[in-house]
Amino acid sequence: MSGTGLLIRRTRLVELDGTGPPGPVDVRIVDGTVSDIGPGLDADGAEEVGADGRWLMPGLWDQHVHLGQWALASRRLDLVGIEDLDATLRAVVERLATTEGPVVAWGHRPAGWAEQPTVAALDAVAPHRPVALIAGDAHHAWLNTVALDALDLPRRDTMVEETEWFAVYPRLAEALGEDGTSVPAYVEVQRRAAALGVVGVTDFEFGAPVESWPDRAASGGALVHVRVATYAETLDDYLALDRRTGEPLVDGSLLTMGPLKIISDGSLNTRTAWCCSPYADVPTVGAPNLTESELHDLLDTAKRHGLEVATHAIGDAAVGHALDAYAATGATGSIEHAQLMAREDIPRMAGLGIRASVQPAHLLDDREATERSWPDRMDRCFMLRTMLDSGVTLALGSDAPVARLDPWLAVAAAVHRSPDDREPWHREESLTVREALAASVDGQGTVHVGMPADLVLLDRDPLTSYDDTADAAAALRSMPVAATWIAGDLVHGGV
Repeated sequence: MSGTGLLIRRTRLVELDGTGPPGPVDVRIVDGTVSDIGPGLDADGAEEVGADGRWLMPGLWDQHVHLGQWALASRRLDLVGIEDLDATLRAVVERLATTEGPVVAWGHRPAGWAEQPTVAALDAVAPHRPVALIAGDAHHAWLNTVALDALDLPRRDTMVEETEWFAVYPRLAEALGEDGTSVPAYVEVQRRAAALGVVGVTDFEFGAPVESWPDRAASGGALVHVRVATYAETLDDYLALDRRTGEPLVDGSLLTMGPLKIISDGSLNTRTAWCCSPYADVPTVGAPNLTESELHDLLDTAKRHGLEVATHAIGDAAVGHALDAYAATGATGSIEHAQLMAREDIPRMAGLGIRASVQPAHLLDDREATERSWPDRMDRCFMLRTMLDSGVTLALGSDAPVARLDPWLAVAAAVHRSPDDREPWHREESLTVREALAASVDGQGTVHVGMPADLVLLDRDPLTSYDDTADAAAALRSMPVAATWIAGDLVHGGV
């Protein structure tokens, strides 16, 4: 951007909050901020860009990603959509025949398989090389004995789940001899995100040392805004920086301090999400990962140090207990996922000012698992409409690599609640396109004077002529992005 600013000529504003001029306007950017909006603005020496009537809106945020895992996922064996144990083993055998290193895979969902994974079955096809198959919900992995030994895990015939898995995951690439995540790999996934209109992410990478993102940024590895989260294991190191949530992690960079991430329960597919009543297909209610006092202590510590808290809670019991902890400590932040909730907890969540950080694409992936495990409570899953109407602030994301880092996939899922021509799953909980987009722009609403110049220019109006048909969902998922600016600097497009 030139020193005298940038002027976007003849653009139409996507009205996300009912405001904005009806016709084309010019938008002036000075020092990374939108400084003026109106028709026929004087150039005053600014660099001019012709939008030619295309649609301008705030840039999109993904409020829940694991960016390192997303970078690695592009190199790993893709098992998304794999149907059963035999098909998985065949895919492993094929990969073993075409590579000399370890086999690390992502994406299988064994909850509905007739035959469940065992270490013995994996050892039978891969007795000498490490194999680690990470499930699509990221809450467990199927390892062979060589991989178990490499990670110093006790030998067993079952999968590695939940806290045990989270503890060893940060060592996976190094322990198995897998290529690590380089700065160019990080830049590439951010470039792909910017091409979709993404200007910022909240990164919940497991086990990341406090210096990871500052070092990466110093080497040119930060292309979009990154809110850097911490977990309890690294909390003391981050507290030593004396940064509150939202403050710059490194002055003059795109990095800011994010929240403390707490994983309070498990997931639906492992039947470890903590519920108020038993699963229909397995005699369990799941389980909490933390005691009540442990949860309260973490929230209290975060509050005292100015950190928001992002609490993973998928089951209705986990959500209820997390809200109890927020109320008791006065901590602020979000419930991450909020997949299954008691209806009475929704107004309580609104009253506490706790955001629902939700990943709508999960409802596409978990539809069958929900019908199998929670058939008596499906109407209380992904209650996006009920939460919004009750005053809960929604913030959309992907949980990449559990789902693709693609805000348009999330928006389409929130609106249409079906990936294909099947009837929308609990249509009554759908959002409008305007509402889903408003939940994707970090609270910015329609482009306005004084906002950061983190902007996206679209070739189509995203609010026009969308209904609940599969064609309309496909049109949203393929929204063409002409340009993306971050702080007024062009990071994608050639307009």
